[in-house]
Amino acid sequence: MEVNLTDWLGDNAWALWLSIAFLLAIAEILSLDLVLIMLAAGALAGAGVAVLAPGLWWLQVLVAAAVAVGMLMLLRPTVMRRVRNMPGYRSSTAKMVGSTGIATSDITRSGGEIKVDGQLWSARAFDPSAEIAAGDEVEVYEIDGAIAVVYPKHEQLP
Repeated sequence: MEVNLTDWLGDNAWALWLSIAFLLAIAEILSLDLVLIMLAAGALAGAGVAVLAPGLWWLQVLVAAAVAVGMLMLLRPTVMRRVRNMPGYRSSTAKMVGSTGIATSDITRSGGEIKVDGQLWSARAFDPSAEIAAGDEVEVYEIDGAIAVVYPKHEQLP
């Protein structure tokens, strides 16, 4: 007796849903942004429906999508708020404060560009009268929106 993969998946759609959930959970471990785990929960719900109603693909997809969207809209914001309020939590921009980078262009009070940890950032000088030359080493004083406020690493702050 020869078993065709598509026939087997048609009869055992739950296995496909579980595989998708497993892959999404593994990807979540690598990303840690609590999005893929919510999609994995939707895939698990789809697997549950596949066990109860194996022939109703449209219902499986509908339940999986509804659970994933519900988790993303209702649970994720609550969990993220709790994570951000945990002691010791620092956002990626807060972690940048105090980092060292290189000026990739001249930096003045009106703007410039730096490279920190391999990422390019718009920057401006902390001291409005200072000019930082391209190639100089800088330290990030603060993040103002999407702009890094920097000063020369080997000089004192005014």
